Amino acid sequence: MFRKCRSIRADPSRLLWRRDGGGQLLQAECMHARTREDDGRRGSEKGAREARGPEFRLHKSKGQHILTNPRVLDSIVRRAELKPGDTVLEIGPGTGNLTLKLLEVSRKVVAVEIDGRMVDALRKRVADRGFEDRLTVIQKDALKTQFPPFDIVVANIPYQISSPLIIKLVYGKIQFRSATLLLQKEFARRLLANPGDSEYNRLAVNVKLVADVEFAMDVSKRDFLPVPKVNSSVVIIRPKTELPEVNLAEWWAFTRTCFGKKNKTLGATFKQKRKLMEIFKTSTLAGLKKDVAITNDDGISGVSVEDGDIDEEGNSEEESLSSSVPEGEMNLFKEKIVGVLRAEGFEDKRPSKLSNDELLHLLAVLNHAGVYFHNQAES
Repeated sequence: MFRKCRSIRADPSRLLWRRDGGGQLLQAECMHARTREDDGRRGSEKGAREARGPEFRLHKSKGQHILTNPRVLDSIVRRAELKPGDTVLEIGPGTGNLTLKLLEVSRKVVAVEIDGRMVDALRKRVADRGFEDRLTVIQKDALKTQFPPFDIVVANIPYQISSPLIIKLVYGKIQFRSATLLLQKEFARRLLANPGDSEYNRLAVNVKLVADVEFAMDVSKRDFLPVPKVNSSVVIIRPKTELPEVNLAEWWAFTRTCFGKKNKTLGATFKQKRKLMEIFKTSTLAGLKKDVAITNDDGISGVSVEDGDIDEEGNSEEESLSSSVPEGEMNLFKEKIVGVLRAEGFEDKRPSKLSNDELLHLLAVLNHAGVYFHNQAES
């Protein structure tokens, strides 16, 4: 409840008294100050509406959350370390809040956006700023389209496509300097995880084989419209200049085998009957080919959504092998694998504790012993 202040030190026309539930006076508050506060709030809301762009329904289920905080947008652009001659790939530009800031400091922006409403709003805002000649919009699914050449990636990526999109970027043919990505915080932690961390997983293993991942900053969920359920983080991915000599298809199949149960010892994993049968079949066919060609437009072949592994589907010469292998032959094969694990000190180790160097070494010695994980006859 409010009434005008009667203090001799106060202008009665400017102050309000506020009482608590028991009627006790709590504080005097200037009505003009409150008016300025309300005006500021209305101005902030107006700025948010302008940042959001045209009024239309945003779909949370599709990951449509518009970043509206200008300080965060500026920080992302600054951390991306753009150069005036850069061509920037932006995936999911939305209504263009980040796009406009990228256009201010780069030569060109290639924006990939599947929602036609967003595309219309983006084109209009960019045209109003006179940047239309430096913007190229590709209205397609980012996972299915072939990207044109670019120097750097800056993007607010929907959670649903984060994993396959990152794999597409780091294992693609296009060489780029870095990717500054706004991701869900939980996903970013998985991507940043190191051996021994509870979040360490196959995605981190496969990405860090070919790139370095750096944490940049956290972003509050309150900086988005509509407000998502979780906070976000910005990470920077920098492709490595020197890559290990490894067959990528073999590596992906190997990490899938190891990280299916990442906290189980390797000795226990490779003694499973079903797993042994799968490895026996791929190892039997390995003599047919030794090089796996990766043939699609982006330099990768069927990548799974969650963990970035090759999706081994379709028919192959594997089907010609009998599902029944003599017990003696299978026992010899198991002894060979366990012998390698024991000799190299890996039998009692768990994948969740192993570095990429250790995993690469183990794969090399297994391959040398004639144990293979990818069905090379499919390539």
